[in-house]
Amino acid sequence: MNTIAPNFQAAPLRSTPIRVLIVDDSLVISTLLASMLEGVPDIQVVGQASNGQEAVRLALRLRPDVITMDIRMPQMDGLEATRQIMRVRPIPIVVVSSSVYAADYNIAFNAIEVGALSVIEKPKGLGVDDYDAVRDQLLSAIRSLAGARLLLRHDAATQSSDVGPLTALLHTYFIRSVQVIAIASSTGGPPVLMQILQSLPADFVIPIVIVQHILPAFVPGLVEWLNTRSTVRVTLATHGARLQPGTAYLAPGDTHVTLALDRSVALDQSAPIAGQRPSATRLFQSVARVCGSGSIGIVLTGMGEDGVDGLAAMSRAGAHIIAQNEATSAIFGMPKAAIDRKIVDETLSPSEIVQRLIKLHRFMQKPR
Repeated sequence: MNTIAPNFQAAPLRSTPIRVLIVDDSLVISTLLASMLEGVPDIQVVGQASNGQEAVRLALRLRPDVITMDIRMPQMDGLEATRQIMRVRPIPIVVVSSSVYAADYNIAFNAIEVGALSVIEKPKGLGVDDYDAVRDQLLSAIRSLAGARLLLRHDAATQSSDVGPLTALLHTYFIRSVQVIAIASSTGGPPVLMQILQSLPADFVIPIVIVQHILPAFVPGLVEWLNTRSTVRVTLATHGARLQPGTAYLAPGDTHVTLALDRSVALDQSAPIAGQRPSATRLFQSVARVCGSGSIGIVLTGMGEDGVDGLAAMSRAGAHIIAQNEATSAIFGMPKAAIDRKIVDETLSPSEIVQRLIKLHRFMQKPR
C-alpha cells in the first residue's frame, strides 16, 4: 500500500470521546478495527454490527458520532445501509473497502454518492506491513468526520436559485477567454465534484484540472465513478497531456499535478506541501504563473488549508476565486481558510457554482 500523506489532516481532540459504530460482516476485521481504536483516549467503540440491517438499527439506537461501513455484507450491503441511515438520521460514515476489487470501487463510491463522506482501505491483519498506516488512516478519518456537517439527502439534492447575470465586475474578469478552471476538494468532495461535473454541458468550452485528496488506491475508482456519470469527460491526468475543452483532469495518487508553461499537464513527485501530495497549492500556483487572469480557482469542502497560498497567488494574478459556502460544505475548513484570507470573489453553493460556470460557458460561446 502506498504510504503517503493521507487525505485527512489532524483534528483537535474533543472533550468527550467520539462514539464509533463498527460495521463489518467479518468478525476478524471487526475485531481488528476495534483493536485499532482500543486505548485511544478520544475514541470509544459503542457497538459492532455484522450486516446492514443491524447497522441501521444500531445507528438509530446508539446514535454514534461516526460509523465505519463495510461494503459487502449479507442481508443488506453497505450501500443500502448508508442510503437508509442518511435518509433517516444522517451520521458521518467512512467506507472501509478493499482497494483490490473493481466491483468494490463501484459500491464504495456509490455509497459516497448517497451520503458517505470518505473511503479508506480495509486492514489485512495484525502482522502485515501496512497495519500502522491503515490504523493512522482510520484514526484520522474518524477524527476528521466527527464534526462534519451533513444534510438529509432530499435537502442535498435541492437546486438553489440562479446566481443571476454576470455583473460588470465579473464581465471584466471574463472578457478574456478563460483558459482553465482549477478545483481543490478534500473530505466530502467527491459528491460535490459529481454534482458539478454532471451538470455542465457536454460541450463545455473550458478544461478543468482537479486535486482531490483521496488515498492513492482509490483514485482509479474515483475517475471511473465520475466519468460514468459526468457529462464532461473525466480522465486521470498524464504528464504532457494537452488540455482539451470539455475534459476534467484528476491528479493521480501521490503525485503533484501542475501546468507547464505551454499549458500542458505536468506531473511530479517532489516533496509534499503541508503534508499533501497532490497539493492544491502547487496546482494553483502553476495556474497563476501560466494563465494568470485567464483562470478560475475553486475551493470545495475539506479540512485544513491546502490550496490557500496557491489561491492567493491566483488572486494576485487577476484570477477569479470561488469558495463553496458553509451551508453545503461537509467540512468548511478549506473554503473558510480562503475566505478568511480575503481572496475569494464569490461564495456559492455547488448548484450556484454550476450556474456560474454555465453562464461563463455561454458567454464565451458568443461571437465577439
